[in-house]
Amino acid sequence: MPSTYKRIGIIGAGAVGSVVGGSLSHAGHEVTLVDQWPEHIETIKKKGLVVETQTERFVSHPTALHIHELQYVSQQFDVVFIAVKSYDTEWVTTLSLRYLHPDHGIIVDFQNGINDERVAEIAGKNISLGCIITIGAALYEPGVALRTDTNALAFKIGEQNGSDTTRSRELVQIMQSVAETEFTDDLWGERWSKLMINCMTNALSGISGYGTADVRVMTEPRRVGIQLGAEVVRVAKAYGHKLHPVLGLSPEAIVEAAEGQNIEEVESILMESARNAGSAGRPSMGQDVLKGRRTEIDFLNGYVSKMGREKKIPTPFNDHIVSIVHSLGIGFKSSPSNLKSLVDLLS
Repeated sequence: MPSTYKRIGIIGAGAVGSVVGGSLSHAGHEVTLVDQWPEHIETIKKKGLVVETQTERFVSHPTALHIHELQYVSQQFDVVFIAVKSYDTEWVTTLSLRYLHPDHGIIVDFQNGINDERVAEIAGKNISLGCIITIGAALYEPGVALRTDTNALAFKIGEQNGSDTTRSRELVQIMQSVAETEFTDDLWGERWSKLMINCMTNALSGISGYGTADVRVMTEPRRVGIQLGAEVVRVAKAYGHKLHPVLGLSPEAIVEAAEGQNIEEVESILMESARNAGSAGRPSMGQDVLKGRRTEIDFLNGYVSKMGREKKIPTPFNDHIVSIVHSLGIGFKSSPSNLKSLVDLLS
């Protein structure tokens, strides 16, 4: 990958893809956003992409393409970020390879969940990197992307084999244009740590309609979230992963709180993270339900349940929230009443 020139493709101009793509373009990088939402792409083409954060608002002008317009791209990308939902991983990876420079191009898994191995099965481990994302983002209208949080550290980038490479370090420098970014030599530990946070908030928001801050501040969803997170930690440790603090939360402390120890300390950290999440923050599954879309439940809480069964680690809270989402189907309406049976498991 040449160090003097980067041509960046982002497949999936949803909330995170648009915040990142808009910010990189605003910083002077050559960025192409590709998406299936026609109105969003047309708005960017005509008016540019508005990015709003807690401290600024700017308009950037990345190239925007409808997905069918990729066929007209003649100059291949140096970097492709896969920023689609987990259930679209395989076909988007295959598509991305057609437009990636064959000599030095790399693909970056820029998703929730643990999809890196699925990307590598298609693209090859030699060109596949991962990025853990801890920003909050939203996209409720065409051409306007919101960063909703105030977290200092936003991204961690690493190789699947943990090696410290020039290309990973270059990507870290590129992403500094968006927000604070670090290199990690433990992609899998970081992935499972982020999965802990996702499983503690995403589905709870989706079924209840509460925002990110709400599920961390309100007593009942917060305590259900602690149980969900503790199950993730137990499963990860059964596979030998070393977990890392995320948003100030120690995985070990989450397990202790789930077992009745130091609950006040963990709840205090969760409430502080709620303030950083911002009042407009809503996790991805909460946004999916609001838009009537299919959720990623099988790739988040469902993945934990599946991996737990393989190691015979009980995951009753994750099992149950998966069951709730499946029973509600696609396009359901959120309601706090959907939390009742989960709350009942606490007693």
